Amino acid sequence: MNLKKSLIVIILILLVDQISKIYIKTSFILGESHDVFGWFKILFIENEGAAWGTKLSDLLPISEPVGKLILTIFRIFAVFGIGYWLWDIIRKQSSRTLILAVSLIFAGAVGNIIDSVFYGIIFDHSNGQVATLFADEAYGSLFHGKVVDMLYFPLVDTTWPDWVPSVGGQRFRFFEPVFNIADTAISTGVGILIVFNKKAFPKQEEKKEEVADQNA
Repeated sequence: MNLKKSLIVIILILLVDQISKIYIKTSFILGESHDVFGWFKILFIENEGAAWGTKLSDLLPISEPVGKLILTIFRIFAVFGIGYWLWDIIRKQSSRTLILAVSLIFAGAVGNIIDSVFYGIIFDHSNGQVATLFADEAYGSLFHGKVVDMLYFPLVDTTWPDWVPSVGGQRFRFFEPVFNIADTAISTGVGILIVFNKKAFPKQEEKKEEVADQNA
């Protein structure tokens, strides 16, 4: 897999990710949902923190704005690191599996960085209203944007039987997280690295054979 193909994958993911986020942001009120199937819903939420909505201010004695800024800066450095890794493995003609996986991870990371860096200055808020793109009064500032999530798959939505200890009578949902296309790309890339680990990181002999096949 060469640089051109990697860029095509990255650009396509970024386009789908950003188009879907802008559509949701400019069409849904925060918290609004739409049933696609019984097990799949479009649910508009905004994530101010890291994975699962975790905020640094919940873990450290710092304010939310400072925690958000630190998290965004960390994400930017992480994107540069992943980008360098991608450039390096393409330059070294690593396995197509590895390049595809890292391309997906890089595209997903960039997609969420765009939200974190820019959305706070180009949208107004979505509380009780549909947001406006390039609004006169934005909801935040540079580096303080919120990541837009919308994909929700409550495959199981039921109540624990009363006889189950501790959780009897409580509601149970699976799968609970709400995510976006960028998150999907990251998860898919990580999944490829785990499931196809031997193809992603072949032995030296196998790598030489693959490079020879690509150059043939």
